[in-house]
Amino acid sequence: MNIDLNETATAANPEPVAATPAELDAALLREIARGNQLAMRTLLMRHQVRVFRFVMRFVRDRGQAEDIVSEVFFAVWRQANRFKGRSSVSTWLLSIARHKALTAIKRPPAEPLDGDAADVIADPALDPEAKIGRRDSGDALRRCLGALSREHGEMIDLVYYQQKSIKEIVGILGIPPNTVKTRMFYARKRLAALLGAAGVDCTQM
Repeated sequence: MNIDLNETATAANPEPVAATPAELDAALLREIARGNQLAMRTLLMRHQVRVFRFVMRFVRDRGQAEDIVSEVFFAVWRQANRFKGRSSVSTWLLSIARHKALTAIKRPPAEPLDGDAADVIADPALDPEAKIGRRDSGDALRRCLGALSREHGEMIDLVYYQQKSIKEIVGILGIPPNTVKTRMFYARKRLAALLGAAGVDCTQM
């Protein structure tokens, strides 16, 4: 039986309705747990750019970040059946990415993935959306973001790029809500100061 991951229906509402992004991700993960490589590639296409950008906040080396992204999605491929649904799939992905990025900082580059894993993991460098995102990013903004501490850069990324709530950030970072709020306050203040010194209008932040 074919499963349409884009539409769902219920007994109370027999007409199919478009699935939300979170529902689509959850459906894809269920298929991945069954060994569906097409579902794996679809999830990868939906999230690899955001995961790559998040990882770059930690390692700031493109080659190493690409390796970590591959590790993240290989872990998803192997552990999809362990997802309990206590958070969104995107939050789960970022939690895995953060753990692997912090681990990678403390160890030599990882060994190459085996052939089966390589078949389902795409190269972020080949993704056209990533190229467009890089073209659209201003030089001044990139420099200012790069000048932030790891903790502040991570916070800006989670809030503005990943659009995560305080509750979700608590789950990803494992720190109290008040710490998230305080860190976010100082991250925004520091970024605004850097942008102002670079001559960038940051009044809308």
